[in-house]
Amino acid sequence: MLIRLAEVRDRDDVWTIFHEVVAAGETYPFAPDTSRDDAMGLLFDLPKATYVAETNGEVVGLYYLKDNYPGLGSHVCNAGYMVRASARRGGVGRAMCEHSFDAARQLGYLAMQYNLVVAANVGAVALWRQMGFEIVGTLPKAFRHARLGLTDALVMYRWL
Repeated sequence: MLIRLAEVRDRDDVWTIFHEVVAAGETYPFAPDTSRDDAMGLLFDLPKATYVAETNGEVVGLYYLKDNYPGLGSHVCNAGYMVRASARRGGVGRAMCEHSFDAARQLGYLAMQYNLVVAANVGAVALWRQMGFEIVGTLPKAFRHARLGLTDALVMYRWL
């Protein structure tokens, strides 16, 4: 697997993955009908860096790094990971998470925080815990899950 900085040529693949994940309404708070233009802004303009994961020349995942807060909180980054449905459970998320630790350090970050991990996404919660994240807070009914209705979200944190 190759993980590299995203380029303009990746925008179609990034859009496909973003739309697939967000339209499901199960893991990200973005509106399921987020437009391509808005998604490109969220993934290419706002973050400090966006990466893609390739397997056999196919983009199978992406992640971004951005300041979690500006100013005096800017040493903590936020990251978001998305994996193409056909590539899930194949180690892509773990590989991108491992890669993101080094990438975040290179960008000057000292810690990483996930602000809204859907508690019902037990696979992600387990993976992030395996990767050294701690649950530092629970936000009751903070996520409007497409199938489950209002469900809890977790705040997870890790020092880099």
